[in-house]
Formats: sequence, structure tokens, C-alpha cells
Amino acid sequence: MGVFVYLPLVLPLTALPIARLAEQHLHPRSATRLLAAVGTTLALCSTVCLALLMVVGTAQLPGNPLPDGWSDPEVRAAVPYEEKAGIVAIGVLAAVVVACGSAVHHHVRQRVRAARALRSLPEQPSGVAVLPDPEPYAYALPGSPGRVVVSTAMMECLTVRERRALVAHERAHLTARHHRYLLATQLAARANPFLLPLRTAVAYSTERWADEAAAQATGDRRAVAGAVGKAALFAHRSPDALPALAAVGPIPRRVAALLDPVPPTRLWPPSSAHVAFAGLVATVGTTMSALSSLNATVTLVRILHAATPL
Repeated sequence: MGVFVYLPLVLPLTALPIARLAEQHLHPRSATRLLAAVGTTLALCSTVCLALLMVVGTAQLPGNPLPDGWSDPEVRAAVPYEEKAGIVAIGVLAAVVVACGSAVHHHVRQRVRAARALRSLPEQPSGVAVLPDPEPYAYALPGSPGRVVVSTAMMECLTVRERRALVAHERAHLTARHHRYLLATQLAARANPFLLPLRTAVAYSTERWADEAAAQATGDRRAVAGAVGKAALFAHRSPDALPALAAVGPIPRRVAALLDPVPPTRLWPPSSAHVAFAGLVATVGTTMSALSSLNATVTLVRILHAATPL
């Protein structure tokens, strides 16, 4: 394995250029899917790397439950600085598990709280729950079925066209299941902090995706831009809202994008040389990370199999 086992820990840095360029030059739907796939792959590879380091580095520690053959010098020689790296990997991997578990628990708890708050309301054929509340807010609640929640105060802040645009925006979150992309990139960022820019980029691109879907559904980009601006101006986060879906993102950029023509949906050819180069770097980095993890895993399995007495 050699030093290649460490590569997945740092290769997420290769995805940073594409994070900003994708949200600027790609259609938000394409940007969301691309960044979520790249971030998830890189996070899984770095986690596998930590697990391999932990196995090799801790096999020789007293009291470990691993087979004695796993602590042979030949096994330890497969990873440089195996003892120190293994001890560090234990702490880092434990932190990753705790951080990801905490994120999932928080996500589920918020959904349960919001569902309980809406349980007493009558089911609306439109799937929109209008809550009598003096605080203006609107958010999408995933579920079976998902629901759009809007307060009466928010409705009063908008015109009729802007209300339709707002509801269409929140419905787009549910239809495209944006909460899954957001949760995946949040977990990826918890697994490897180098992926934090991708989480931010996906949070923005999902909002832009919903903006474009609302503009297509209503046929009025200016009404959607007005709804986005006013909702951000008057909105206050509801205590029952899902944080990932209640976020409004960088509003001026979203409004400006809605006042521009519809972004192209094509991925090829790239819109600029910068996008092409950043995409190439991200592709190479992701591929190298996956191959390094696969190579390290296969090599370690073979070595451990040979060192394990039958």
C-alpha cells in the first residue's frame, strides 16, 4: 500500500475548484448531482482509509481482539508509520462516527418535531399547510407525503403571483428530494472537513434548483425573484423547520440569477476553460481516491489473509 493509503485523506482538496465554478456556470440541477456524487465518493474513500490505518496500526497494541498474525512485521510494513497512524486513526474515525451520527440524529429529530406539529392540522388536497402564525416563514417537510408549510404572516407579505412562486419553490424541494442531497453532503463534510465547501455549494445549488423549477412551473421568473427576495427579507426561522430546507442561501445571487436567462442544462462542452479544468481536476482526484482506497483494501486483505493462521 505504501503512502498511497494516505492519499484519500487529502485528495478531497482536488474538488474545491469545481465547487464554486459548478454553482456559477452549471445548471443548478447538474451542479447538485455532480457535487453530491463527488463529495460522497471522496468521503467514503477517506473513511475507508481511516479504517485501514486503524486495523494495521492497532493490531500490535496489547489487548486488541485481532488475530496475532495481523501484528507481524510484514503486515505493519505495508503502511508507513503504522503505529502512530493507527492510534491517530482511532481517534479520528471515532470522531467521524460521532459527528455523522449526531448529524443524522439531528436531522431525524427535526423531521419528527415538524411532523408532530403538523399532525393536528387537517390534510389539505394541495399538500400546503397554512399555519396561523404572526411569524413569516415557509419550508418543505419531507415525508410520505411531503408537505409545504407556510405561515399566514408570510402569505400576507406576498402578492398572489409571489405566493404561487413560493409554494412552487417549496414543492420543488420535495419533488427533487433535496433533503437527501443536503444530508449526503453534510455527512461527507463531517467525514472529511476538506469537503465543507462542497456542502455549502450544494446548499446553494439546491435553492437555485428550486428557484428554476418554480420559474418553469409558474412561467414567471420575476415573480419567483420577488418571492425569493421578500421571503428572505421577512422570514424568521421556524422552530419546527428543517434547517437544511429552511435556509435561503445567498439571496442577491439567487435573485440576480432569476433575472438572467435560463441557465443551459448541457454539461458538454464546458461553458469555459476554467470549468473544464476544474472538472478535470475533480475527476482525476476522485478517481485517484477511489483507486487508492480499492488498491489499499485489496492489498491489506491479501496480506491479512496470508498472515492469519487457518
